[in-house]
Amino acid sequence: MKQYFYCVFTMFIALVTSSLKAQQPLKVAVFAPIYTDSAFDGNNYKLGNNNLPKTILPGLEFYNGVMLAVDSLKAEGKSVEVLFYDSKGSESIYTIIRKPEFQNIAMIIACFNNRNDVKPLADIALHRNIPIISETFPNDGGVTDNPFFVLINTALKTHIEEIHKYVQRNYSTNNIVYVKRKGALEDMLYNIFSASNKKTAALPLKFKTIELNDNFSSADLNSQLDSVKQNLVICGSLNETFGVNLVKSISSDKNYAATVVGMPTWDGLRELDKSDCNGVTMVYTTSYNFPRNLPVIANISQAYRSKLLARPSDMVLKGYESMYHFTSLLLAYPTDIINHLSDKAFKISNDFIIEPQKSATDASKINYLENKKIYFIKKLDGNYK
Repeated sequence: MKQYFYCVFTMFIALVTSSLKAQQPLKVAVFAPIYTDSAFDGNNYKLGNNNLPKTILPGLEFYNGVMLAVDSLKAEGKSVEVLFYDSKGSESIYTIIRKPEFQNIAMIIACFNNRNDVKPLADIALHRNIPIISETFPNDGGVTDNPFFVLINTALKTHIEEIHKYVQRNYSTNNIVYVKRKGALEDMLYNIFSASNKKTAALPLKFKTIELNDNFSSADLNSQLDSVKQNLVICGSLNETFGVNLVKSISSDKNYAATVVGMPTWDGLRELDKSDCNGVTMVYTTSYNFPRNLPVIANISQAYRSKLLARPSDMVLKGYESMYHFTSLLLAYPTDIINHLSDKAFKISNDFIIEPQKSATDASKINYLENKKIYFIKKLDGNYK
């Protein structure tokens, strides 16, 4: 275990800057939260030998995916210089952008985990007229009037609007129950869903709404279900515990046949695969789809196991895809990548439908670009259907 952690962090230190060719290649800057200052005292790793802190692991995995993609680009003879920065290190973004090495950057790829980190980098991209690919954070961070900011992890509003369309297409004749939890965020989700229902060009959904507290019982929910019809239950909360309890409640009473539509926070939620959630068909949305049996994903997984003796997480795959796909597009369209972001020429696993999000007050202005491609995942008893 100690050797594994040493290998990972040594890789991070040694490959902060990776140049594939010497002839003034295009520069790509990558930002991810690694928290190296909290993990290292000088060159000494100070957090022990047994576990990596949860705060460090996602950013580190993203970085490892990026570096695996660098290997692939190098193997294809593509010329690009990659500069990697720890967004949670001691140096501020404003210090980094003043460095000589940061000049002439052609693109930024960012793995954000905090809303406050988004706008400073987005402003830099706007000032320099270069794309910034926000790969992992489903929030615009208050960015407006910035046609260079690209949101890959689709915003929550789009997820809710697509859920409404999905239910309308597939479950409009069911007994539909929208279950919400008390809270400002839950109110926002409900308002988006209701607004989608009011403005739809098709026949609006007929649904009942019930608000439950965190300690609700099966009886509280069952009073809204129909024992002789198919029920469609929509979980109107991002709270994972609330969602799991909702599925458990339906699973515990076989008198009610129900499909539960959940939130994007259900992706990878292991509690939903346990036996106390069996018998309930679950549907949820995600901006990413990495089928492990896909040949390209299998090849990436094999390369990752060879290097780090581990199975790559989705964060590794997101790092790989963002680096390989968008850098390949940058090399193909160095002066016009912004108009080719949805191209499938260098597809790894996901399709991207990247569209401008217009200002609500001025239709001539683009607030940012957003990936509108949503995947619907259906599961039953822990298995994908």
